[in-house]
Amino acid sequence: MTGVIVPDELPLSRAGVDRAALSRTEDGFVAAALTDDATRVLLVCDGAVVTSSGSRVALLGPSQVPVDVTDDDGWLLLGRGEAGETYLARRVADRRPAPRIGEASDVLVHAVPTGHASAAGLPDGLVWTPLRDIGADLTAHEAGLATTAVALDAWHARHPRCPRCGAATRVAQSGWTRVCVEDGSEHYPRTDPAVIMAVVDADDRILLGHAAHWPADRWSTLAGFVEAGESLEHAVRREVAEETGVLVGDVAYRGSQPWPFPASLMIGFRASAVSTQVMVDGVELTEARWFSRDELSAAVRAGDVIPPGRASIARALVEEWFGGPLS
Repeated sequence: MTGVIVPDELPLSRAGVDRAALSRTEDGFVAAALTDDATRVLLVCDGAVVTSSGSRVALLGPSQVPVDVTDDDGWLLLGRGEAGETYLARRVADRRPAPRIGEASDVLVHAVPTGHASAAGLPDGLVWTPLRDIGADLTAHEAGLATTAVALDAWHARHPRCPRCGAATRVAQSGWTRVCVEDGSEHYPRTDPAVIMAVVDADDRILLGHAAHWPADRWSTLAGFVEAGESLEHAVRREVAEETGVLVGDVAYRGSQPWPFPASLMIGFRASAVSTQVMVDGVELTEARWFSRDELSAAVRAGDVIPPGRASIARALVEEWFGGPLS
């Protein structure tokens, strides 16, 4: 086993910016920042950010933001830079319809936002790009800003009402809380822990699966959400057994990665299998199989296996087992 995956080496785990938590409660902080020419603004919408040529995140001056700047509810404080400059995100409304009945709700995070780009009047050379498409190519600074913006935007979009009484909520603390207009309760951005694991057997083969809703030939490590009252290690063993019938013994932590699609923290493990017979559940996974290094390498080269994206911890877990980059 090679060295533990260092979280800050994973594409979307890079910090890169001071989150300026103490400034969130300052009255008028965002309004004041918008009068400062040093402030930089990132545009965000439903898993995508505005980028310039070369897949660089576009950081605009306040006067360049092509949307109404009077709506405080649309602003998010991302942090401060080394020179003291403020970084904000501006949420842009999307016009895409909600998923159809029976369609997975996460289909929206896999597509480029449509309908709003022209309405936003983006300057020439700027385009909307899904974060998951460019995450592996971003600098630590860009990844820290974009990941935070996408995560906060997703939380605001999904939590407009109070979970206690159902009343509307208003944005507070520069986009980091929502407050119920009826009972005054405060609500904070949520993160859902999910385990993701490279399951390896006694012959040093890796277990990969194909999810029901994935494109053909897409294979990845197994993963699943942690249930209430469950430890991470138990979640690893339960998910592997439920999806493939394979039993797992030892579980070792390898690293973590924020995954704001819409609100996950992926917690990576290497898991040792104590059985090898595979029987998929047919619901979440339609296929699963063991791969040796030679088998996986040949399948990737032939196009029979499309590995996880380069921005994901799944790719890092597979390549850690593989011993180098997959190509």
